[in-house]
Amino acid sequence: MDKTTETTKQHTLANIAIRLAVRADASKIAEVHMRSWEVAYKDIIPADFIREKNASRLALWCQLITDENTTKYVIQTDGLIIGFMSIDQARDDDLNDNCYELQAIYLHPDYFRLGAGTHAVTFAFNTARRLGKSNIVVWVLEKNTSSIKFYENCGFIVDGKTQTLNYGKALKAIRMMRNI
Repeated sequence: MDKTTETTKQHTLANIAIRLAVRADASKIAEVHMRSWEVAYKDIIPADFIREKNASRLALWCQLITDENTTKYVIQTDGLIIGFMSIDQARDDDLNDNCYELQAIYLHPDYFRLGAGTHAVTFAFNTARRLGKSNIVVWVLEKNTSSIKFYENCGFIVDGKTQTLNYGKALKAIRMMRNI
């Protein structure tokens, strides 16, 4: 990226907005999801599995975004969708009603490491607090060291809970938690 583009993006990222996703956002969310997986999981998840999942992203997002959506958000800068996130009640049986979960957060690779992710996590904290939650968790693939470091920088700590997920091969995921 040249200096002009970099400066423009940094300036533009000062105008980050997060809103609930609507049906019309499905294709843009699917595009972000595909590009993010291709870059973020390149050396973690097999390329064939990523291609297979990406082939169904648009259909998935057309199904997920309903008129009743209360958990899936788009991350925008100057009206351009650069990412998405999903936050909701924690799904794990060992967690109580006081825990929220950052179930997904993905940015288009052109916007990695420019502050949008930190803005989104802060939004998740504030949403959870507003709903009376005292903790928030996120699951991260153990081999995704850059995401683990990002969440650590946001105050999350590994809580010892793990699970094995099948992403074309068995991959270990770790749960991270933060009091909010």
